[in-house]
Amino acid sequence: MHPSVAIRQLTLISSGADYFSGLTNISMNSRKPEHEDLKKERMKSTFNPLELTILLDGGREKTKIRRELESNFFLDPDLKDPVPIDFLSHKEMYEETIRKTCILYKKFLELKKSEDEFSAFRERAAMTIVSAILKDGNPFVMNTAMFITTLRRQATPEQQKKWLKRALDFKILGTYAQTELGHGTYIRGLETTAHYHPETQEFVINSPTLSSYKWWPGGMGHTANYAVVAAQLYTQEVHRGVHIFIVQLRDEETHEPMPGMKIGEIGTKFGMHTINNGFLAFQNVHIPRDQMLMKNAKVLEDGSYVKSPSDKLVYGTMIYVRVVMLQTCAYQLGLAATIAIRYSAVRRQSEMKPGEPEPQILDYRTQQYKLFPSLATSFAFRFTANWLWNLYNEIIVELEKGTLRRLPELHALCCCLKAVCTYEAAKGVETCRLACGGHGYMTCSNFSTLYGAATARCTYEGENTVMLLQTARYLLKAWQQAKEGVALPPTVAYLSRAVTGSTGLKSWQNTTESIVTAFQQVAASKIKSCADSMAKRMQMGISPTDTWNMTSIELAQCAEAHARAFIVEKSVSTIEGMHNVSAAMKSILTQLCELYAVYTLLNNKGDFLMFSSVTSSNIASIQQWMEMLLLELRPNAVGIVDGFDFHDAALSSTLGAWDGQVYERLFEAASQSPLNKESVNQSFHKYLKPFLKSSM
Repeated sequence: MHPSVAIRQLTLISSGADYFSGLTNISMNSRKPEHEDLKKERMKSTFNPLELTILLDGGREKTKIRRELESNFFLDPDLKDPVPIDFLSHKEMYEETIRKTCILYKKFLELKKSEDEFSAFRERAAMTIVSAILKDGNPFVMNTAMFITTLRRQATPEQQKKWLKRALDFKILGTYAQTELGHGTYIRGLETTAHYHPETQEFVINSPTLSSYKWWPGGMGHTANYAVVAAQLYTQEVHRGVHIFIVQLRDEETHEPMPGMKIGEIGTKFGMHTINNGFLAFQNVHIPRDQMLMKNAKVLEDGSYVKSPSDKLVYGTMIYVRVVMLQTCAYQLGLAATIAIRYSAVRRQSEMKPGEPEPQILDYRTQQYKLFPSLATSFAFRFTANWLWNLYNEIIVELEKGTLRRLPELHALCCCLKAVCTYEAAKGVETCRLACGGHGYMTCSNFSTLYGAATARCTYEGENTVMLLQTARYLLKAWQQAKEGVALPPTVAYLSRAVTGSTGLKSWQNTTESIVTAFQQVAASKIKSCADSMAKRMQMGISPTDTWNMTSIELAQCAEAHARAFIVEKSVSTIEGMHNVSAAMKSILTQLCELYAVYTLLNNKGDFLMFSSVTSSNIASIQQWMEMLLLELRPNAVGIVDGFDFHDAALSSTLGAWDGQVYERLFEAASQSPLNKESVNQSFHKYLKPFLKSSM
């Protein structure tokens, strides 16, 4: 650690020496000296970034554990790329990724066996590290994220005994085959069929059309050898709807496709190139009766069908993935903001005042306006994701006991938050890239990889508009219940206050209380407007289906407003509930929380002028409030991103490394291009020289 940083750390510690004992502000070993501008930025911090690191990890011991895991993985020479992955062909990229993935998971399993109790925190930290190393896609991710999750949630104890341990130990590799070439979010429209034959006690699975081919499952191209497959169930010549089956895709010894399987990879994509997304078709594939997952719905030996307690239980895996996606959105926005803010502290451009040295571009207010809201959004999403994760685990326990009461609330929240957070994350990553100018366009900046992953989330696990409309359906029911005086779940309780007119403050003030109230006023008013619009159309004799379609733009917007109100409220309540942090730390978190809310308000000011206590005369003061927050955050910007404690290997960026030596790293990256290994490329003698010497 640089001496000046060490002195600054000692002066900022307010929580006692033991709190930081054994830890430093630097978790990564930089190969280069710290850039002078970054050194000065770190001296400006009014708080200790290590306190933020410990807060985000959940305790100093967890920070220590995470850093030990990072050293174990990131410093392993076997996990280094012999050639930068950007210079490999698609086939070479996949093969190199499989090599690293096998090493990673072997290390992961060995670590797990060495621990008496491998905590959930260790597991999450290890998986984050794996994702950082496999930055362009993890071909094993579906095994852990969806295959295993589905077995845990939907398999009987007997089925779990047969399949779950093998999947956990990576004796088999699974994927989740639901989406089809012709159907994605509309699960009820899936075309793959599973007909039960009682005489053989088997299901026969078929893909009757080209559009019924399974399309997109990660790892299914050439990696996975098993899948949980969503198909339309038919028993006793009756259609029973979509159910889940476990199917072997490839031979466990030869890895050749099983009989009746047509399987392969779908090809290159916008991003996530090494996740090995695949296609799959079935032609009279026979599987035993016990390979339908029967924790909920069941098919008996004679073909009798036992209905599930709730048809929504089949979507449990998707809810889990959407909850995890919020955490990933927060994480990747943090990565993007770290890269862009560190670069902006080092990059100097133009003259702010004639004759003076070129300023750091981070000093330009427009640059702060581009970057600080993304930083604030990362925190808002993190706090929301943590709250939702706790709710998810509570409701899963209730589901195990047969209580389904809160499942609709969770499903509605996951849908709208998935839509809003993935969209905002993709937009934020791209804004950070643009803020880095031409250098952000280099793949070595890591923005292309971050954006490829971020924008993919807008469409997988539920297309965002469809997700918003699913939430809107729940919100309209809640609005009707509020009008009838029915007690509502906490996340929509503000609708009851809107119905009774007790929404809180009647006039706007520049306070967090006003912010929360205003966001809830907007959401409630938009929900009411949708309900009124639909009622008028129904009164005109328009059918319910057409009414829904005609109102769908407003419906999507009301769900979006609900999500934003929820994010703001949870961010505010999370920070207010922090009692064991320093005053400096709490002040900065409050500034970030306010910036997210005020920035979002100003970008949607039409809604707030129409539906909340905000008036046109308030807009100027709210704008000044936002600009003041940018000014207050400026001295701490580098300190805040240092507090994320991202290892350089996780950032994987020439622009965002801890030392700030941007230009040296850019040149080193350029030098690694295979085209620079020889002074004259063979194409000169083959093509270019004859062309230049020809007489045209």
